[in-house]
Amino acid sequence: MRDNLCDVPGVLVGHATNREGLTGCTAVLFDLPEGAVVGVDVRGSSPGTRETDRLGPIGAVRGTHGLLLTGGSAFGLAAAEGVVGFLEERGVGLDVGVARIPLVSAAVLFDLVVGDAKARPSAAMGYEAAVSAKSGPFEQGSVGAGTGASVGKVLGMERAMKGGVGSASVEPEEGLIVAAIAAVNAFGDVRDPETGETLAAPRLDDGTLGDTAILLPEAVSRMRWGENTTLGIVATNARLTKPQAVKVAQMAHDGLARAVHPVHTTVDGDVVFAASAGTVEAAPDVVGSWGARVMQRAIIRAVRSAEGVAGIPAASEI
Repeated sequence: MRDNLCDVPGVLVGHATNREGLTGCTAVLFDLPEGAVVGVDVRGSSPGTRETDRLGPIGAVRGTHGLLLTGGSAFGLAAAEGVVGFLEERGVGLDVGVARIPLVSAAVLFDLVVGDAKARPSAAMGYEAAVSAKSGPFEQGSVGAGTGASVGKVLGMERAMKGGVGSASVEPEEGLIVAAIAAVNAFGDVRDPETGETLAAPRLDDGTLGDTAILLPEAVSRMRWGENTTLGIVATNARLTKPQAVKVAQMAHDGLARAVHPVHTTVDGDVVFAASAGTVEAAPDVVGSWGARVMQRAIIRAVRSAEGVAGIPAASEI
């Protein structure tokens, strides 16, 4: 066990990172004959997504060949075309007779105010992330979709801290693996629920970390739509139907609620995908319960692994 998303057989992860523009994307590919069974649950009020309707419980198409987490706000959705192109070149996709159509869903986070607002993940970056996708250890922190991510923005970006990408996995019973990856760009604070320690939050004048819930009443008029989001993927080698995958995605949001305070606000675009990439028999409630736990750990790891950029310090620097 490598304690990351790639512990689930058939799951590949790759990043593309623009360190000058401070943006990037993270591709998750499913190296399986028919792709993975994927469900989604959107709880933030300001999401940016691509091809998520077909992931609902009544979606007719079963398989998904890739997922993309990306910066760049709505502009960053263009990176999904690069993932599609990479898969098409390799003959991966839904066979419709005249072509094979790679099915790739995506979700975005807003990082335009951290680096260069004109630097956005493109189709070329999506292709780069897909090319680099592999099974094994991968970089975490200020890379891929987490390159320009930030946390604790109730007092504005000048008081925010650095977010990032993190991953974790667990084997709750013999043969069953549940893993998660998260790109953390939350409006609220990130706390370690195991210790109660606040890791990333708005920085006050005295250098201490504030509590977003306490600061919120005076800041409501300054909150701006759609500049925050935590994106996550739970993957498992359990066999799940589409409705069961949706339920696991719903339960995995509990991991966000344990680690991010407040969460699912009107200015967040929180999205969690759940992917079934195996044939192990396991109850969806078991997968969902552990999915929430590894999601919580992935969020904590994202913040602990981040590096400060552009005047925004990381948890390791406070």
